[in-house]
Amino acid sequence: MNFIKRSFLSVKARKGKSLLQVFVFSVICVLVLAGLSIQTAAKKSSDLARQKLGADVTLQVDMEKMREKMQAQQSNGERRRFQPTPIPAETAEELTSYEQIKGYNFYSSTTALASNFEPITNEDTEAIENSTDSSAEGAGGRMPGGKSQGDISLQGVSFTDSTAEFMDGTASIIDGEHITEEDHGKNVTLIEQTLAEENQLKVGDSISITNPRDESIVMELQIKGIYKTSSTGAEQGMDITAMIPYNKLYVPFTASAALKGSEFEGTIDSAIYYIDNPANMESFVAQAREKSSIDFETFKLDADDQLYQQMVGPIENVASFSNNIVYLVSIAGAIILGLIVMMSIRERKYEMGVLLAIGERRWKLAGQFVVEILLVAAISLGIATVSGNEVAKQVSEQLLKQELQSAEQTTAPESFRGRGNGFSGGIPGMSDGQTVQAETIEELDVSVTADDLTLLALIGMLIAIISALLPSLTVLRLQPKTILSRQD
Repeated sequence: MNFIKRSFLSVKARKGKSLLQVFVFSVICVLVLAGLSIQTAAKKSSDLARQKLGADVTLQVDMEKMREKMQAQQSNGERRRFQPTPIPAETAEELTSYEQIKGYNFYSSTTALASNFEPITNEDTEAIENSTDSSAEGAGGRMPGGKSQGDISLQGVSFTDSTAEFMDGTASIIDGEHITEEDHGKNVTLIEQTLAEENQLKVGDSISITNPRDESIVMELQIKGIYKTSSTGAEQGMDITAMIPYNKLYVPFTASAALKGSEFEGTIDSAIYYIDNPANMESFVAQAREKSSIDFETFKLDADDQLYQQMVGPIENVASFSNNIVYLVSIAGAIILGLIVMMSIRERKYEMGVLLAIGERRWKLAGQFVVEILLVAAISLGIATVSGNEVAKQVSEQLLKQELQSAEQTTAPESFRGRGNGFSGGIPGMSDGQTVQAETIEELDVSVTADDLTLLALIGMLIAIISALLPSLTVLRLQPKTILSRQD
């Protein structure tokens, strides 16, 4: 009789053991399919988060090495002196052509004195500035908030539409246009609506500003746009006129650098490179170290994917746990099924002895056991296909809920100052007064895919073959005479 036909008859004849195998195998398949589905859903969510957030790398002065140099000066008996080290714009531009880049922004910040218009003030700033004006000359000092420090803040950028305020909706253009790379080298500006209304300014008008440390440096700026901000500013900086949000001018970074003085022309304070995928940050930094002319003894590239990690952290933990489920259930399932099959085979020694004695080949007997368990596997795969999707949803919801509760209990929500949608727009030494918190992904769209079913089928077949083949070999290695002589 054909061994495949014998397999069907054997499964039918041993209904009790067959049902037990179907039950065990179904549990294994359902759990494995749930794990695979959760992994697929987590990967999709991570990919969507990458597309939404991206990541950024900041080129800036390495303050740690700067501190070491200052300490070396002190050890040599010299007075500690902080030397601002601007970044050559040409050097920063080298990195903008890298394939991992989807955008960039250059920053150069400073303060200025308003020449032909009045900045917005409050009672505290007016009192401080009046006392400074009356005492600074005699004392020869420069008080914080005094006009010698500037009463207008300048944020020099390449693009205003990708700065933090505009990206997160804190600021928006109400008239005119954004500053773009076409404005590099031009003296144009965006001013805040309150400042414009107070001074009766409109798009197309010109304003004049002065370097507070060198009044011979005067710059005339044409108003390209007017924006509105909802920022309240940093509380600790509201006593300083330049730190009031309404007194913030956006200009091309070239204009800001020029206002600082000739030694700063063609330089920036920092550069932000927006990476298309957080996974490409390391390759971007490595390429910059290998091919760019950046002096890494002075500057550094800071890779920042914290917002992405905060957003997808819980689902990645769930995916990792589900991956462990697949491995553990597959291994444990193979062992349990193997023991069940071994017990069944030991009970069928006489049957095998008779078949071997009448000339049946050993590989056909082994094939019979494999076909029997594959028949069980086929039924179990059908059950898993029907019920696996719902089980996967329930398991993923419980695991994700636990991860979110754990994250809330163990860590305080992390804030990112001057960030919006994954773009960093902070100015060194100045704060936008904005706090943006990542929205953690709180649900997974779990659904069984064709790839999941295919992989489950492969895993199921592997478990079936291993659990049937290994136990059968321990018996089939014996001779027919030995098997029959040991029967009671």
